Amino acid sequence: MPTAFSHYHTFLLTTIAMLAFAGNSILCRLALKDDAIDPGSYTLLRMLSGALFLIFLLVLKQRHKPAVPLFKAGSWPAALALVVYAATLSFGYISIDTGIGALVLFGCVQISMIAISMFHGHRLTVWEVVGVVLAFAGLVYMLVPGQTAPSLMGFILMAISGIAWGVYTLLGRGSANPLGDTAGNFVKGCIPAAILTLVFISELNVTLSGVIYAVLSGALASGAGYAIWYAVVTKLGISQAAVVQLSVPIIAAAGGVVFVGEPVTYRFIIAATLVLGGILIVILSKQRGAS
Repeated sequence: MPTAFSHYHTFLLTTIAMLAFAGNSILCRLALKDDAIDPGSYTLLRMLSGALFLIFLLVLKQRHKPAVPLFKAGSWPAALALVVYAATLSFGYISIDTGIGALVLFGCVQISMIAISMFHGHRLTVWEVVGVVLAFAGLVYMLVPGQTAPSLMGFILMAISGIAWGVYTLLGRGSANPLGDTAGNFVKGCIPAAILTLVFISELNVTLSGVIYAVLSGALASGAGYAIWYAVVTKLGISQAAVVQLSVPIIAAAGGVVFVGEPVTYRFIIAATLVLGGILIVILSKQRGAS
């Protein structure tokens, strides 16, 4: 029987995980907005620090158990999807605000996962169709020409990042060892991330503040955030886990206001209402169908 303390513990860990997810957007925007680091180096440092932190967690977890070889954990398709997500996030945040970037990212994650499930034979209900149309309309609305419209290139890169994360999520679904597989994917991902840095070597620009932002993003917002989420997600229902993630773009937007000095526009409020409201309709529709 769950106790009040266990509910509080789950709530606290869930809150920390959502703050960590939003923190990735905030830290990336802080690093790239003022050219504290180039996006290629940021991606590589994020992957390296995330890999090292996850290896550290695995060592602690497996002190009295046989070690899982990291070269066997995860998969190359998942690692490549992870790098595409991280790289396009870094390049995208050069020219798009924190909250808008997080909203585009999250919206495209959900829409891509729905599209992939349809490809595998899932038939959408009427309410799911309504939700998808609303979410897509919110993304399109952000591109309507106007003074507060985001950068088109930033939007496209964040959309690719969201699709890549959706693919990564589906590739990792059902993993028997999520922490080990995530560590393996980060380790493998360091190789294409290093190649990306070499491709853009002419743009190399690394400052101490940029390195700190990248390491915090990789080790804490990514490594620790994912570990906490995997620990707590088993205590949440599928719908609960999906609903709480709706808070991430809102937290990221608030962080953009506080730490980056970005305004919250009417365009963002309307788009967020459409995108997050549409996704919520899809989640609730699935919950009703499963009951």
